[in-house]
Amino acid sequence: MIRRHELSDVEREFVRPPLPVSLRGRKRLDDRMALNGTVWKFGTGVAWRGVPERYGPWTTLHTRLRRWAKDGTFERMLQAAQAQADAAADIDWLVSADSTIVRAHHHAAGARKGGAGHGDVREAA
Repeated sequence: MIRRHELSDVEREFVRPPLPVSLRGRKRLDDRMALNGTVWKFGTGVAWRGVPERYGPWTTLHTRLRRWAKDGTFERMLQAAQAQADAAADIDWLVSADSTIVRAHHHAAGARKGGAGHGDVREAA
């Protein structure tokens, strides 16, 4: 039974290829369980310690998330999803930014520090 905030079989098969394979060491928590626990955590917004035990130890989920983020696993998943959407013509790569709505703090606009105004002129020594 698939619960809310868990990966379906189709989603699981999609994300399987980018996942790293560990062939050494002791038997580890299944990647699907780790992904489901992580998806559940972020889908519900609870703290790591609040993740149900059915997903495994929260420390394992957190460690796996950090490891996958650091080694580029999630980047590969995103690239695979983008490639699949691009091949199916489901993605539009046009991006537009209108600078009239981008606000900058007055300090970022070149204002002088220390309160010196525009009319202040310093004499050369």
